[in-house]
Amino acid sequence: MASLWDDLESLANSPSSFTAPTGERGTIKPKAGFNAGDDVAALRNAIEGLGTKEKILIEILTRRSSAQRQLLCEAYKEATGRTLVEDLRGDTSGDLEELLVALATPPAAFDCHQVMKAMKGAGTNDGILIEIFASRSNQQIRALTDAYLKETQKKLTLDLRGEISGDFAKALLLLAEGKRDESAAVDAEKAKKDAKTLYDAGEKKWGTDESKFVDVLCRRSVPQLRQTLLEYKNVSGKTLQQSVEGEMSGALEELLVAIVKCVKSVPAYFAERLHASMKGGGTDESTLNRIMVSRSEIDLLDIRAEFKKLYKCSLLSAIKSDLSGLHGDCVEAICGGDD
Repeated sequence: MASLWDDLESLANSPSSFTAPTGERGTIKPKAGFNAGDDVAALRNAIEGLGTKEKILIEILTRRSSAQRQLLCEAYKEATGRTLVEDLRGDTSGDLEELLVALATPPAAFDCHQVMKAMKGAGTNDGILIEIFASRSNQQIRALTDAYLKETQKKLTLDLRGEISGDFAKALLLLAEGKRDESAAVDAEKAKKDAKTLYDAGEKKWGTDESKFVDVLCRRSVPQLRQTLLEYKNVSGKTLQQSVEGEMSGALEELLVAIVKCVKSVPAYFAERLHASMKGGGTDESTLNRIMVSRSEIDLLDIRAEFKKLYKCSLLSAIKSDLSGLHGDCVEAICGGDD
């Protein structure tokens, strides 16, 4: 795996998922000739008839864009007086239920629910918080925090403050503000200066000044950070990721490494996360569902390409060998094809 993350050669010119317009590299596209009324009739037949016809639910919800699914949810409520999410919860169960509900939920609300889930109960699920805040654009983070305010009447950053602490909290809260610099211009001198600052704060001294890493990695633009990664390798002889892994530990290390990986390639980051969710004994269905749904209209085609490159098998074949039943069918439908 090291070779993927150590290769900085193509960095400066490779496209970034942070700026990718929704729809172009996704596997789920808007359905031509979409008719919400027809879909509502089919869904009602699948849900209200004797025994739920899950295949129809899967067919409809994985073949409509998120915007179309929201129109469908509105029409369903109008026709039945019930929300589609309530009926999906009542008529399906387990991993399939979680996946269908995710598809019927607007993207910002889905991210919001995942963050709420990560903060629920004793202790936080740092992995979910790290994945979401390291990989989302400012716009997506602001939409998430708006959804959180609407649902809880509370500010997400205030609630996060009560759950996490230390340098990890400082870094995550900076990201949760959704104020990363968005400039496309690269200042080569500033990149050199930042690289030197990071080298002096880590590799060069006894003990690490984590705050310098947090400041640079959570504030600079993606193009600027890409240049900084190149400069850092020149100054230190190591990649910044190797230095973070050597100098830090715990949740802060995990978060900063995730940021560095996403700066390099969001699709490769998610390909690696998907592989980890399926390897070994037992599948992490929750992570698998979250990534498949949240990237289905953004960059799932690129994630599939990276997965094939990294693991020498297609994402679809990995899903087929790992999942079965209706949940497997639904994940395969979102994956949308073999490579």
